Parts: sequence; structure tokens; C-alpha cells
Amino acid sequence: MAGERAGHSLQASALINEAYLRLIDVHQVDWQNRNHFLSMAARLMRRILVEAARSKRRQKRGAGAEKITFDEALIIPVQPGQNLVALDDALEALAHLDERKSRVIELRFFGGLTVEETASALNVSQDTVLRDWRLAKAWLLRELSSPHEE
Repeated sequence: MAGERAGHSLQASALINEAYLRLIDVHQVDWQNRNHFLSMAARLMRRILVEAARSKRRQKRGAGAEKITFDEALIIPVQPGQNLVALDDALEALAHLDERKSRVIELRFFGGLTVEETASALNVSQDTVLRDWRLAKAWLLRELSSPHEE
């Protein structure tokens, strides 16, 4: 959220608040450990951001999706609405090909987890996380750079 423009509709505190409300509303979850909680929080934040982006996109009617740049800094661009929708769609496609790589992006990008925390959450080595991170970013960059029909 640090790269957002001033006055955007979803502030970081609102995102955390919404994620918290959804987390405490989950009655049937048997929290296994801290990593399980962080993983669920990352997934919820992704859903909240994408829902907000889809809602804003529907309100603009006919607004075409813009290409997203996916760089090392992972700062959400000025107009994250359409970019988050495109990223979410691409992550869904990646999940069909390789679930773990999709989860690495979700945990690091949406959850803000470190390489070490991501490795622990997925029960893999840090080298595996770094390799998945690098390959998933390259795949997503290619996917998001190619023109797609809506």
C-alpha cells in the first residue's frame, strides 16, 4: 500500500481492519501455527484487494485492463484496481500450472512475508522459495505483458 496515490479508496488500515474482521469471523478454522495464520491473512488480503479492484472496475464500465509491471520492489502502481485484477487472474492461471509458485507470490506480495517466513509456511527450503519466486515473477511478467482479449 506504500506506493498508492494519496486519497485512494482502500487505505492500509482499512485493509487490515477488513482482513481482521474476516479472520475473526472464521469459526471452523483449526489454526495450526503462526505460519498458517499468516498464510490465511495473505490470502484474505489478496481477496479484499481484488474485490475492491473488481468493484471499482465495474463502476467505471468499459475500462480496459492496464498492463502491470512486476518488479523487484513490488510496489503497487498508481492505478492498482485494474492491475490487481490482472494479477489475480494471472495468479489463478499460475495456480493451475504450479500451486506452490502461486502461493509463494501470494505470501510474499500480498502477505508481505519474508523468504524465511514463506519457506516455513510452505514447509520448503529458502532456496526453493527464491527459485519459485524468480520463476513465478518471470512467468507473471510474460503473462501480464502479452495482450489478452477481454
